[in-house]
Amino acid sequence: MHAILERSNRFLDLPLNFASRLLVVGAAVLLVVTLTQPLWNLTMFAPQYQDGLRMDIYTEGLKGGNNGQDLKEINLLNHYIGMRDLANEDFTEFKWMPFAIGALALLLLRAAAHGRMVALVDGTVMFCYFGAFSLWSFGHKMYMYGHDLAPTAAVKVPPFMPPMFGFKQMANFEVYSYPAIGTYLFVGTAVLLAAAIVLAWRAGRRAPATAAV
Repeated sequence: MHAILERSNRFLDLPLNFASRLLVVGAAVLLVVTLTQPLWNLTMFAPQYQDGLRMDIYTEGLKGGNNGQDLKEINLLNHYIGMRDLANEDFTEFKWMPFAIGALALLLLRAAAHGRMVALVDGTVMFCYFGAFSLWSFGHKMYMYGHDLAPTAAVKVPPFMPPMFGFKQMANFEVYSYPAIGTYLFVGTAVLLAAAIVLAWRAGRRAPATAAV
């Protein structure tokens, strides 16, 4: 146990080389860019909607296609089956997500400036927790929307789970839900952070051998 703790301490005390710091700064930049890009996209097709109804999910709110008209049309259709309107006010995530992303970007910049593995690991763990919690929160919200249906609805449908990824047939609607640019930027952030950790670790392993020579 003592040997494991010593190895862990040595790993966390490793310095970040220049390449690792650049990767961490790049990860922070990608996080900031996600604030301007959609995270998820949902598209619905039906015989009466040949062009489809589109809705994008951003960090700060929902945005419908066709200058917002598609979201109004989706809510009108949801009304017939007893589903609550999709409204920004019902998503507490939109209130804290931009702040959390900004805080994570600052934490990563601090890790790059601090230049130690421990700061990078802290930032990476926080980022992974944020990503996992956000995905769970999104799925839970979609589940509640599809299961909390008004009993007085004009059209009776069994409770359902809107698709989070892929295709699902819902009555006469074909519903497609896929990650958008913002989510891929999150994945890119994770890749850069992982690469920074590996580069710093490899540089730290070579350092003692170089010093011994």
